[in-house]
Amino acid sequence: MFLFVLVGCFIVLLSIGLPIGIALGLTTTVVILWMSNLNVILVAQNAVAALDSFPLLALPFFVLAGNLMFYGGISRRLLNLADAMVGRVIGGLGMVTTVACMFFAAISGSGPATVSAIGTIIIPSMKDKKYDVNYAAAITAAAGSIGVIIPPSIPFVIYAVITGASVADLFLAGVVPGLIMGFALMLTNFIMSKKYGYKGRETAGSEKWSVFKESIWALVMPVIILGGIYGGIFTPTEAAVVGCVYALVIGIFVYREIGIKEVYDALKDTGLITGATVFTLAFSTSFATLITMKQIPNMVANYLSSVSDSPFVIMMIINVFLLMVGCFVDNISACIILSPILLPIVTKLGVDIVHFGVIMTVNLAIGFCTPPYGINLFVAAAVADTSVAKISKFILPFILAMIITLLITTYIPPVSMFLPTLLK
Repeated sequence: MFLFVLVGCFIVLLSIGLPIGIALGLTTTVVILWMSNLNVILVAQNAVAALDSFPLLALPFFVLAGNLMFYGGISRRLLNLADAMVGRVIGGLGMVTTVACMFFAAISGSGPATVSAIGTIIIPSMKDKKYDVNYAAAITAAAGSIGVIIPPSIPFVIYAVITGASVADLFLAGVVPGLIMGFALMLTNFIMSKKYGYKGRETAGSEKWSVFKESIWALVMPVIILGGIYGGIFTPTEAAVVGCVYALVIGIFVYREIGIKEVYDALKDTGLITGATVFTLAFSTSFATLITMKQIPNMVANYLSSVSDSPFVIMMIINVFLLMVGCFVDNISACIILSPILLPIVTKLGVDIVHFGVIMTVNLAIGFCTPPYGINLFVAAAVADTSVAKISKFILPFILAMIITLLITTYIPPVSMFLPTLLK
């Protein structure tokens, strides 16, 4: 009965259009007042405690770094470099999109931000080169999902805050799965481009060198961020601040594309994204605390154990469940709500806490581009001036490629755990 009321209240509040953070807070409050003898102050205490976290400070700074990259012209130069590298291949602009998203992911940490920054430039170019605009939006939406897997990653920071996992280990663990997903998307793009007749272009060697020289300052940024973290020079939170300062300096003094207006726009966008995220995080933590106190994770674990005692089958069930959740709930909210429920289950199976963080993030990254509510689809549709329904026709092969990456990540642990183990 408790679980029925909890889920029912949450669904009702979402269905009337309340933001997910408010819905979580109200659900927790109503259920505490109605069906428990707990003090309602628990909601406020856990919400405040959730935000009292040093690693969480990385969130606004990584978002700001991504925005400064966009307004400072760094993302455009990364696109030019990607074009020089893979633009000649069949389906060249699709390849360029994927590689550029992988570059951008190494700085931004956000899927929708990656789609917006890269899509704003590449989708009109693909349209000019006679690509179907819906195909262009689909490959951009899919490739943008890499933004939360290749470090730095905002969902990894959130997961670390919730579970106590190491942010640095999570960042390391995301590198190989992110690269595999990128290559899987490029292979899918190659096959589809042969079908649709999308060709590449010739690029002169002198032009490649010129583009590389112009992009060198952009390429240094992920080296500074990730090299500083793994070299023990600064923490992930400090690295995010360094990234902001570097992006600002390069945008103002080197590329000379950032002025007062661009700084204001970057700060405004960062405030809107961060405000919504931390509000959701705060009340999601209260919600998660309530369900943990009511032993709901144990109930779920017992149910899964009754279905099968095979780790392979249980992980498959969890993957299918997370893929379904990703169709309707955003990455961060799903991570906050489900981590306390699923983590005790997978740790009993012997799954490392860092490995599961990658599995969950890859799962929910796929949700960025799955209908009906994949946020990357909506961002790409807005940039391409088309509809999500039209994009969905082309997105399915890319989703299949991402699911294959998920299965590799889930059932071959060294794929994600090799680098964290190597560098310990």
